[in-house]
Amino acid sequence: MTSIRLKDVRKTYRRDTQDVPVLDGVTLEIASGDYVALMGPSGSGKTTLLNLIGGIDRPSSGDVFVGDTNLAKLDGRPLAKWRSNNIGFIFQLYNLIPVLTALQNVELPLLLHKMSGKERKERARTALELVGLADRMQHFPRQLSGGQEQRVAIARAMVSDPAVLLADEPTGDLDRKSAGEILALLQQLNTQFQKTIVMVTHDPHAAERAHRTIHLEKGVLATVGTGAYA
Repeated sequence: MTSIRLKDVRKTYRRDTQDVPVLDGVTLEIASGDYVALMGPSGSGKTTLLNLIGGIDRPSSGDVFVGDTNLAKLDGRPLAKWRSNNIGFIFQLYNLIPVLTALQNVELPLLLHKMSGKERKERARTALELVGLADRMQHFPRQLSGGQEQRVAIARAMVSDPAVLLADEPTGDLDRKSAGEILALLQQLNTQFQKTIVMVTHDPHAAERAHRTIHLEKGVLATVGTGAYA
């Protein structure tokens, strides 16, 4: 079980000769097993915050703890290794490799781990079964619906059994029926497998599935609410 703690986190990007502040002193705690929806207008810093928690980006100042690890103190290979062991990413546009089958796409993160090819395939099959795609393992992305592609992406995020799942607009490219199925799956991963989930979304219906909702406004936490499923 892994908690997330941000302490006075600031993030500034350099654009030409100007510093552009994105996050301004964010302090936040997310308990192990929590399911949080992160909302706010475009440009409010939601994806930046997600990237800091996932170790894709580093804070300009402040601390980002995931479990006992302060990501502000890690970089290079140690950070990449930590990320592959602890974080699963789910994106709006799936990011599947078109020339690989569903099974091969899900196997990819395991190439960073020391295990046999047989074990990689077994774990990838298990992950695809978990998301309801046991009969689609040999299909290529072009042969799948959008909802099925996102399920493959979720299986890929889950295959290394990370403690934390970070989802950036996971239903943003789906119709309402497929979006509902993906949200139900995320809810199952949270309740049944105790995954800590942080989900960026513009959709209030998606946010209702979370335990609570956090609002960002211009890089500052505005409100912290409670979801309908808390």
